[in-house]
Amino acid sequence: MKLSLTDAILIVSGSMIGSGIFKVSPDIARTVGGPGWLLLIWALAGVISILGALSLGELAGMFPKAGGPYVFLKEAFNPLTGFLYGWTVFLVVQCGTIAAVAVAFASYFGELVPIFHEEHILFNIGSWSIKSTQILGIAVIGLLTYLNSLGLQYGKLILRVFTFAKLFSLLGLIVLGIFVFGNWEIWQANWDQFWSLGPSYTKNQEGQYVLQTLSGGLLWSAIGVALVGSLFSCDAWNNVTFIAGEMEQPEKNLPKSLFFGVLIVVVLYVLANVAYLFLLPFYGSPDGQDTLTKGIQFANDNRIGSAAAFMMFGQVATVIMAILIMISTFGCNNGIIFASARVYQAMAIDGLFFKGMKENNANGVPGNALWVQFGWASLLCLSGKYGDLLDYVMFAVMFFAVITIIGLFVLRFKKPDIPRPYKAFGYPLVPALYILLAGLFCINLLIQKPNYSFPGLLIVALGIPVYYFWKNQAKATADQT
Repeated sequence: MKLSLTDAILIVSGSMIGSGIFKVSPDIARTVGGPGWLLLIWALAGVISILGALSLGELAGMFPKAGGPYVFLKEAFNPLTGFLYGWTVFLVVQCGTIAAVAVAFASYFGELVPIFHEEHILFNIGSWSIKSTQILGIAVIGLLTYLNSLGLQYGKLILRVFTFAKLFSLLGLIVLGIFVFGNWEIWQANWDQFWSLGPSYTKNQEGQYVLQTLSGGLLWSAIGVALVGSLFSCDAWNNVTFIAGEMEQPEKNLPKSLFFGVLIVVVLYVLANVAYLFLLPFYGSPDGQDTLTKGIQFANDNRIGSAAAFMMFGQVATVIMAILIMISTFGCNNGIIFASARVYQAMAIDGLFFKGMKENNANGVPGNALWVQFGWASLLCLSGKYGDLLDYVMFAVMFFAVITIIGLFVLRFKKPDIPRPYKAFGYPLVPALYILLAGLFCINLLIQKPNYSFPGLLIVALGIPVYYFWKNQAKATADQT
């Protein structure tokens, strides 16, 4: 059984759409201080992602086998660079995302079954506590891992059902929010201040919101900081390259799936924010007493999706949005779990990970790699630190994205004769523009959020001694045989 072009597009879009589109916009709104800037941030994140997808398509067509950027970086540079990518993906990026998305699923499940409330602590061990949401999150990861270990057909079925469900649900939110329940007075009020630069807010050391005025360099820095949430919500589009070895005509279908999958999600994301601006005032107060006075900027717990649904459906909105986000996060995690284990398998085949992860199980999928992934993601769930890890590694994610696209230029010179079924659209301008924009984002993070970006670099650097450990292990094994 192979994955079709439709399946590949669903992997791209299904992996991208999690809970971010329902929670990130308030933080962006507080940072940039104007409705037009909110839409610009989402559009800019989308443009960066599309530029990356158009560029990565060439590499995907050149090396249509499992492993994705791990393989691309190894071929363009050296095995160490590829390993550092795979190490970061396993240690934090994919497993941390799996943990965070699973606990997000559990917290929204708590809207239906209160025992799974985020503050419901089951027991304490010193200062360390175990919450019911963490246990349910682990159970969800375990269920999806088990189903995917049964064979490609199970992961494929879940992928199709849940991705179509959340695509149509998000489309429904857009249509209802703009054309049925949209309030033109609210939209006009937002439009009148479309490119306003305030009020914008930042948090002080006591966690209180402080007004700030945006202009000049501060505006550009604010845009860079605001992009963190939108880029993270647009992330994971390259997951489809992890599973290239199990696709029909990957050399042709991979580039197509990257472009169309990203384009679909970006359009939905921007339109969802237009719907928010039809339903809620952009500006609000941290002391607001209801949904309208809190506005988009201060939606309760940043749950802008729930606030928008409340404006459409009233009190029942809590249940409606909980179900929608549960569908979204469940489908998102399936896409990540489904694809990511193939990276670790590719590393193991090269002797750079546990050798037991090399082989497929009786159902033709990397069962051991799936269960090792489950174990580490579960530990991250129990640690309660997955959110911090994701903050730390966002810099590393974009850093590797830049290095990967630089690899496109390297391979044009290093291996010019390799067949390229798809050549990067707009080469060299489009890939160069992606490198420029993503590179500026990384530089801004280094300056504005050094407490997050430098630990991200440290996580990457920790992989260097690990690489040489595995390399020596592989050499010792080869000498024995």
